[in-house]
Amino acid sequence: MPDSLFTTPFIAAPMAGGTSTPALVQAVHEGGGLGFLAAGYKTPEAMVSEIAAVRALNVPCGMNVFVPDARQLHPDPEALARLEAYREELEPEAARYGVTLPPLRLDDDDAWQDKIEALLANPVEFVSFAFGLPGKPVVAALRKAGTTVICSVTSVREAVAAAEEGPDAIVVQHSSAGAHSAAFLPGAKESAGTPAARTTAELVAQVRAAVGLPLIAAGAIMDHAALRGVLDAGASAAQVGTALLRTQESGARQAHKDALGSPAFTQTAMTRAFTGRMARALVNDFVRDHQDAPEGYPAIHHLTAPVRAASSAAGDPQRLNLWAGTGWQRAREGSAKDVVREFLSGL
Repeated sequence: MPDSLFTTPFIAAPMAGGTSTPALVQAVHEGGGLGFLAAGYKTPEAMVSEIAAVRALNVPCGMNVFVPDARQLHPDPEALARLEAYREELEPEAARYGVTLPPLRLDDDDAWQDKIEALLANPVEFVSFAFGLPGKPVVAALRKAGTTVICSVTSVREAVAAAEEGPDAIVVQHSSAGAHSAAFLPGAKESAGTPAARTTAELVAQVRAAVGLPLIAAGAIMDHAALRGVLDAGASAAQVGTALLRTQESGARQAHKDALGSPAFTQTAMTRAFTGRMARALVNDFVRDHQDAPEGYPAIHHLTAPVRAASSAAGDPQRLNLWAGTGWQRAREGSAKDVVREFLSGL
């Protein structure tokens, strides 16, 4: 049974870039789960508008916010040189579609402060954070406003650091998860003596032994059995993303949805090629051609945006960021409501 903090063990992962929609939140709710929206890449006004759309549906929801990384927003001269070199490397990609690469943008903190203020003025039931810790004052303010606060981690070390901020729960993301890694500590591997977790359930068990907060498991949870496995390992709920990508309520690009069901794609890999931050995607030509892409988020995200948009418009999946967890082949079409119901059947 789910922890009392959550009314369900199924939580839809927040998927930025338009994939998480109010319609997806509603369908997940109707199936018995909890839906999340994603503030990433949106203006504060667009975030508030989506919250209002869900409010009109009279269903609960969560909102995910990216924590800015001051180090990547202010690169040193060597890092800046690597970004400039990568921009030159991408010129042929832009020429392929007749688009122009923008100049490097190094000032985008994703409107962090404005989004926090908006969420304090118009609280939602849940707020989760990724790419870093929001800071104790932000956690305390959101909790005072009545919001359940969730931090995302990828290791025991990060979980211990997150617990010190005072959140209500922690997302434990295994490396098998699709899209961006939530890692925020340099070299987020465990300390000596802690074996690398081979599965999401193993990582949950490791974190469960280190912190006493409710845990939400994330990574390659594609069916009822995997959900049961992470619950047995000590999770209160699972955060599921890839299994929802192909559903009719998902706002993922059609080329992305089609690629997930195509036999032409046979593996996933972690890559910085699209955004400058490690993320798991289906291996396509862009991933193969830019295996040495430098760190630099969100500068590289903005740099590759015209190429990705043109690739999508052309129906060409070879230069699109095809985020996918390692269990992508089991993602199916249909309504998210039915997908959630199958996950929860028999629990």
